[in-house]
Amino acid sequence: MERADNLLRPAGQSSVDLLIIGGGIMGLWAAVHAERLGIQALLVEAGRVGQGASGGLLGALMPHMPDKWSEKKQFQFDALVALEQEIAGLEAETGLSAGYCRAGRLIPLPKPHLRQIALGHSRDAEAHWRHGERRFHWHVLDAAPVEGWIEASFAESGFVYDTLAARVAPRALLEVLCKSLAGARHVRLAEGVAVESIDPDKGLARTNEGDIRFGRCILSAGYRSFPILDELTEGRKTSLGQPVKGQAAMLKADVDGGLPVIFRDGLYIVPHENGLVAVGSTSENRFGDPLTTDGQLDDLLVGARAMAPVLAGAEVVERWAGLRPKAVDRDPMVGAHPDHPSLIALTGGFKVSFGLAHRLAEAAVREAVGAPACFKLPQSFTLASHISVISHKT
Repeated sequence: MERADNLLRPAGQSSVDLLIIGGGIMGLWAAVHAERLGIQALLVEAGRVGQGASGGLLGALMPHMPDKWSEKKQFQFDALVALEQEIAGLEAETGLSAGYCRAGRLIPLPKPHLRQIALGHSRDAEAHWRHGERRFHWHVLDAAPVEGWIEASFAESGFVYDTLAARVAPRALLEVLCKSLAGARHVRLAEGVAVESIDPDKGLARTNEGDIRFGRCILSAGYRSFPILDELTEGRKTSLGQPVKGQAAMLKADVDGGLPVIFRDGLYIVPHENGLVAVGSTSENRFGDPLTTDGQLDDLLVGARAMAPVLAGAEVVERWAGLRPKAVDRDPMVGAHPDHPSLIALTGGFKVSFGLAHRLAEAAVREAVGAPACFKLPQSFTLASHISVISHKT
C-alpha cells in the first residue's frame, strides 16, 4: 500500500482517468477490474483498506429463495456461481487463501407447513438452479446430513439442505484482493486519503491530501456514499440510503470448517477454517455507538449455542460491530448519476455485498469507461431506479 503523500504531491501528480473512492470489498473489486482492463486508476481510502463493514466476520454467501424467479434472482445466482472461479484464480495468482468453501446451508423446519413450503422451493430450485452441466439443490430431509452439528429438536418437521450456499473469510478475501493489486501496472491504492467533496461536473475531488482531478469517479464508500449522492440529487424527498449496524462474534471450537452454514430467523452460524465459527448478525436501524457490541450480540450467542450445542463451551475470540450500507430500495446501487454521468455509484450491498461485489464492480468499471457490458444489471439495481424511488416518496 502506498502512502498518500507519495501519490498526490510529487511532480503535480493529481490527475487520474478513474478515481475509486472507498477501499472496501466493492472498491477493491473495482480496482481489480480496472487493472484487468488496463485503466489508469487510483483507489483512495480514508482509513485502512477493509476497515469498515467489509472487514467483518460472517462471510455467509446465501442465495435468494428459488421461488418467484426474477432477473434479480438470476443475477445473484450467476454471481454466486461465478465467484468460485474468480476466487480460485486470485488464490492461484497470489498464493493466499480467501477461506472460500461451498459448504451448503442447513435450515431447520420447526412446523409442518414450513416443510410443505420447502418442498415447493425444492421443485423451484430444480427448475432454476442450473448453470451449464452444474445443478444445485434445495433438499428437504428428515434428518440433518451431518451428525452432532445442529440440535434436532429445532427441526421437528425436518431440514432444508441447500447446496448452492457458500462461505468466505471476509478479511482473507480482502487480503487476497490487495495482494493481487500489489504489483498492478495501472492501478494504485492509497490509504489515509479522505475525500472532503466531489464536483463531478468539473472532475474534481478535494481531499485532505490535496485535489485530485479525474475523468470518471466510482463512489464505493459504503454508507458514506449516501450523503454525497444526496447532495447531488435534485428533487429527492428522502435520503438514498442509511447505515445499518450489525454485530457478530467469532468463536473457537472443535468444528470442521466444511460443515454447512446454519440459518434460522436471521441467525447465522458459519464454520470457517481452523476451528473458527462466526455467529451473527443484528440489523439495527437505530443505535448509539456504531462500533460497540451489547446484549443483542449476547442474545445471538445464546441462540447459536442452543442451535449448535457443540458451541456451548466455545471461547469468544472476537466481538465485532460495524455499519453496513442499506440503499433506500434495499437492492445494491450501481451506475452513473443521471444528472452527473461522470460519477458512478457502487454501494448499497447491505447483506449481499460479498456475493455480488465482483459482478457489480465489473459493471461499474465498464460503465465508467464505456466498455461493452458482459451482462445486464437488474433495473432495480441502478442508481437511476433508486433516485426514482426517493423522488416519489412522500
